Amino acid sequence: MSGADNLPLFVLPMVLLPGEIQSLRIFEPRYRQMLDDCLLDDRPFGMVMTDPMAIHNGWNGPRMFGCEAEIISHETKGSNHFIEFVGRRRFQINKVHEPVLPPFEDESMIDLIPEAGILPDLETILARVPENSEHSKLYLSADVTYLSDEDELTAFQQTELKSTLNGILSKIGGILQIDKDTLDDWIEDRTEMVIDDSSTSMFAVAALTISDPEYKYQLLSCADSKEVFLQLTRFLAEMDV
Repeated sequence: MSGADNLPLFVLPMVLLPGEIQSLRIFEPRYRQMLDDCLLDDRPFGMVMTDPMAIHNGWNGPRMFGCEAEIISHETKGSNHFIEFVGRRRFQINKVHEPVLPPFEDESMIDLIPEAGILPDLETILARVPENSEHSKLYLSADVTYLSDEDELTAFQQTELKSTLNGILSKIGGILQIDKDTLDDWIEDRTEMVIDDSSTSMFAVAALTISDPEYKYQLLSCADSKEVFLQLTRFLAEMDV
């Protein structure tokens, strides 16, 4: 494991895996501020699944495990920001730092939302930050510990993953009535592209086959690469029944 500085957090009911590419539309003021900070300092943020039982200054907090996200593209359209990012290292949260202000639904903030429902700009919101505040961040952040995924996959593990992935993709292709020769060539190319001796292969397979965020979160929370492999093969075996 290795430590890290304070990491900005994007808290959503979704999970990002190492090596997985996802995209988001950003419009909330707190996340626009976070995006500005990340782009200005060329730093990553943490993507973490929401824990509605963990409340921080009125906001839903994060679960304990997440994935570091590196921004690979950014586009602005009006007041909306569109980003594409890739998952990097898994991490465990040690300490959450609360946003300086509560949500707009809070009694102290509700007057900032006009009847039309248009969100106020950052300057208007930041004017509400008390002068004695230690920071002016509207988003959650956390001190994290990165988890190690440096172990290489054995030849046996690679063979197991390829065999199971082939079975799942073949079933999907059969349901879609894809020509067998075309399907076989695509599956062979895909498995060779996705699976090698790096531990990232396991997360690539998971991103390709698993949509349930709870299953994906369980992979993020594994202690090491060996446990990730055991969990993943169990999930895939259930899908391949």
